[in-house]
Amino acid sequence: MTQFIDDVAGAVNALRDIFPETPLQENKFLSQKYGAEIYLKREDFTPVRSYKIRGAFNFVASMLGRIATDAAFVCASAGNHAQGLAFVCRHFGRRAVIFMPVTTPQQKIDKTRAFGGDYVEIRLIGDTFDQCYAAAQGFVAEGGGVMAPPFDDMRIITGQAGVMHEITAQWRKQQEPDLIVVPVGGGGLASGVSRFISEKGWKTQIRFAEPQGAASLYASLKKQRRIRLDKMDTFVDGAAVAEIGAVNFDLLKKYASEDVILVPENRLCATMTEMLNVEGIVLEPAGALSVDALKTLDSKAIRNKRIVLVISGGNFDFERLPEVKERALRCEGLKKYYIFRFPQRPGALRAFLGLLGPQDDVARFEYLKKSARNFGSVLIAIETKNRENFTELHERFTKAGWVYRDITDDQTLADFII
Repeated sequence: MTQFIDDVAGAVNALRDIFPETPLQENKFLSQKYGAEIYLKREDFTPVRSYKIRGAFNFVASMLGRIATDAAFVCASAGNHAQGLAFVCRHFGRRAVIFMPVTTPQQKIDKTRAFGGDYVEIRLIGDTFDQCYAAAQGFVAEGGGVMAPPFDDMRIITGQAGVMHEITAQWRKQQEPDLIVVPVGGGGLASGVSRFISEKGWKTQIRFAEPQGAASLYASLKKQRRIRLDKMDTFVDGAAVAEIGAVNFDLLKKYASEDVILVPENRLCATMTEMLNVEGIVLEPAGALSVDALKTLDSKAIRNKRIVLVISGGNFDFERLPEVKERALRCEGLKKYYIFRFPQRPGALRAFLGLLGPQDDVARFEYLKKSARNFGSVLIAIETKNRENFTELHERFTKAGWVYRDITDDQTLADFII
């Protein structure tokens, strides 16, 4: 056994004071769909519904004897790290000061306060995470406490590696898994799991699932140095990190960019919807990354393989459900947006509706230019039951002489109009 393996084992044993190991479950639905043995490591079963509690626990536990009893543990987070730290500080009876952006949904503020109780003080500062993080750093610099980092710290990495420690103990097969898919944001979980696998001596292949719009690990591996993204899609808020952690990248730089599976955000929404509707499993966007990555893998290559997917979290705000459904429909080709040049005459709308098929439905109809005398620009959204219906619909539009533009995949227009 290596020192790292021993440290992870110790972190897991200490963690048993607050919750049991999370289950490793074979999922029949995914196994049948992909013709493989697929197991889910359900980190959404922790008390805060994410793996983040592991790193927070190990960090706080390691610092208890090294800082004053009245010193606060500080973090800047609007998500799972904040909730994990709040829960842990309440367990140890230590004060936590958690900085959150002013724009943080009330639901997340309330959950963090519920986990921390009287031990947690929440400060809402700044419109962005960067402003919030700067305020937290300033507070610590003035002697306000010790910063509990979300991923870029060996104590955090050791705690997160407990996920893999449990998998090795739960694995009942004679042969090791062929593949483990791990979601990656800042790299705490990914670096912990990969190091544990390596030092355990398992020959299991590891792949990393990263949001396509926030692929900092992919960019860094491609350049073989840490890359900070200039812009990113923050939809996968639990894994949208502009720059992979320094300690984390040092542990992950041995991998190739091809080991990272880039997950399109809209496709991820379809996976979240499918897992909810079929399996009744509520996943946050980051928690569904590893499941969605199966769609990218070569179906022939994974057939009959033993695959473990790490489900990193299930803290989904159902106020986001309309957006998830919308993006899922667009990904599956069942909803499209158009701008039509609409004639301003009686009967025009009836003529347009007459072109729709029995499975087509108008989901949105809005004039963009209402002062036009002869023609007006109209935003129209159409949903259908079968994506092939749009081919026939486009042919009918053209034959009838309608002038239109499909803006479904035009992100610039979509951001402003849709």
